[in-house]
Amino acid sequence: MRTTKDRIRQAISFEIFGLLLSTPLAAFAFGLDLGQTGVLAAIGAAIATFWNYIYNLAFDHGLKRLTGTTRKALRVRFLHAIGFEFGLMLVFLPIIVWWLEVSLLEALVMDIAFMVFYLIYAFVFTWCYDTIFPDNDQPDTTSPKIKEP
Repeated sequence: MRTTKDRIRQAISFEIFGLLLSTPLAAFAFGLDLGQTGVLAAIGAAIATFWNYIYNLAFDHGLKRLTGTTRKALRVRFLHAIGFEFGLMLVFLPIIVWWLEVSLLEALVMDIAFMVFYLIYAFVFTWCYDTIFPDNDQPDTTSPKIKEP
């Protein structure tokens, strides 16, 4: 299981790299002012950083309880990324409507674009992070194990 320090490093580095990539892309894709997009991205990043820490902690505890380890197979990585993004989307959608003063449909399109970007980014980032900073988790022999098909 990862330490609190490692989880904080992961969450912060995820958001920093995500902001550097997504802000100019979103401004260009939606024809928005870079400053306005940057503020929205910073709000989203703050929410996402908190969500990242909570979600990953809960996910790892659940995964360890079910399988005896926090190591993620490819299928589990997909489920992890999708769950993270849908949870974040529920919170971020009303903020986009409010900040950009756009319709719910326009905000949904923008949020889906962010979600698609971050689904791919989360998958790649966590895979790279796990490779650079391995968990080194040893299987727990006291927990019941559920094997993936």
